[in-house]
Amino acid sequence: MVYNFNAGPSILPTEVFEEAAVAVLNYDNSGLSILEYGHRTPAFEGIMQEARQLIKELMHLDDNHEVLFLHGGASTQFMQVPMNLLDVKDIAAYTDTGVWAAKAIKEAKLFGKPEVVCSSKEKGYTFLPKDFAVPNDCKYLHITTNNTIYGTQWQKIPVTSNSLIADMSSDILSRELDFNAFDLIYAGAQKNIGAAGVTIVVVNKNILGKIKRNIPTMMDYRNHIAEGSMLNTPPVFAVYTCMLTLRWLKKLGGVKAIEKINNEKAALLYAEIDRNNLFTGIVEKEDRSKMNVTFVMNDKNKEAAFLQFANDNNIIGIKGHRSAGGFRASLYNAMPLSSVKLLVDLMKEFERNN
Repeated sequence: MVYNFNAGPSILPTEVFEEAAVAVLNYDNSGLSILEYGHRTPAFEGIMQEARQLIKELMHLDDNHEVLFLHGGASTQFMQVPMNLLDVKDIAAYTDTGVWAAKAIKEAKLFGKPEVVCSSKEKGYTFLPKDFAVPNDCKYLHITTNNTIYGTQWQKIPVTSNSLIADMSSDILSRELDFNAFDLIYAGAQKNIGAAGVTIVVVNKNILGKIKRNIPTMMDYRNHIAEGSMLNTPPVFAVYTCMLTLRWLKKLGGVKAIEKINNEKAALLYAEIDRNNLFTGIVEKEDRSKMNVTFVMNDKNKEAAFLQFANDNNIIGIKGHRSAGGFRASLYNAMPLSSVKLLVDLMKEFERNN
């Protein structure tokens, strides 16, 4: 058995893999693969409708919020958000808390005037700024709720009277939040919701249509809402996999249930990092992510040996991002507690032997 701690595309529930694998060969005993199913068929229209409804249900969304399944990854949203919400002279507030936040700021400059209201760049993005002001005249505040590379997470979501926009790619549906407090949420599916190839957008339709700019047809959220996320051919298999994963989460007990499990996994691993004489956490404790746990060895000369030791014991994907170094263990929703316990046991064994 292989224990997959990769940051993404990431582990999915075993039952989702199994059901999706069957559907690739023969979806619902139709004799057709889900890969060749027409997106305008009643069967796939039902899949899309169920997937959107499950997100609405799991997030407890009100009637003002629409759910979209789009192409292009979360990186496309870096420009699609300001394209839909900013005119040239409009100000938007951005928090610079990691690589992906910085990329979002860069794209926003093409459409309006992003103002960086706080940054942790000078300290290697190892903490989240706490004291910052949001201009009253800005159109929205943009945050990245969880920073996959560096392992920080907003444990308390900033409060603003402006529209709140969030990139939730690496912690969506991992913890209970007031999702209705956000006017727009976007997330690549490939960490907590499904396979790579589709991006989830949750948008309050009341914030749309307020700008003077002409928006290309495929970039206008309103067109996707009107067509039920089928303005063009959607990524059929990716949406189907999302639906299966969302069914799994609902059956488990929803976001409240998975948050309890996620808290237990993170607490177990962080406790070992803090106890073990060989390891040190990278991030300030109050800002530690419960999805992406980052740490280093006090003796960097031993890092290669520990990585090999982990690989020899079928633990993969714990090498840190090239810009952060060290190690990163991603504990997404489908990661079982037993896998985290194994990693902790190996850390203890490596300490005893070194």
